[in-house]
Amino acid sequence: MIIDCIADTHGHFPKLEGGDLLIVAGDLTSNDRIDQNELFRQWIKKQSYKKKIVIAGNHDNLAQKGFYNNPESNNLYKLDYLCDSGTEFEGLKIWGSPWTKTFEGMNPACKAFTVDTEEDLAEKWALIPKDTDILITHSPPKYGLDRTIDQEFVGSESLKDWIFIQQPKLHAFGHVHESYGIITHQTIQDINFKITGKINDKLCRTTIVNASHVNELFMPVNKPLRIIL
Repeated sequence: MIIDCIADTHGHFPKLEGGDLLIVAGDLTSNDRIDQNELFRQWIKKQSYKKKIVIAGNHDNLAQKGFYNNPESNNLYKLDYLCDSGTEFEGLKIWGSPWTKTFEGMNPACKAFTVDTEEDLAEKWALIPKDTDILITHSPPKYGLDRTIDQEFVGSESLKDWIFIQQPKLHAFGHVHESYGIITHQTIQDINFKITGKINDKLCRTTIVNASHVNELFMPVNKPLRIIL
């Protein structure tokens, strides 16, 4: 299965190759106006995928107000919108959750789907079915492509715990623009082997993807990330 992942487009809508599944993991527009969300929907409608899944992020206030809650409208634009909800595709169970934690100095206009504590986040992750194959969040897990330009790890500790216990096939997210990239099971194995000199097959088997399209300067420099499952 060909899966393309992208997040934090912030109003930049690149040309995509097409495939089986498209994942868009939040922060969809540049300024969250209705016309910008309409441009996003027109863009996603044109993309050639069998299924297209969208979740919101902390910049998506209109989404929190219900802009994407109309199933008929979503069908018109050929997208599946997930908000603490799930769907299935070709035998895979998929769950989407938009929540992130607030931080000091956060722009008050960018607090959609945010909570103040890790305990609050843990309550959101507790809703995720344990048999989820593909998890889409806006928040990264702690120590999983969540390092800021100031070298701080700002991801969710409880989300990390969920990933390492349940081990879905794929976890896609964005939010921390400067940590774009992929961590595969092989990457984790290689690092562990360098440290211990031993192979440990019990390590996390989840492919972890930070698919932020823009960098820390909000420039659209990162390509969508393609995963083959």
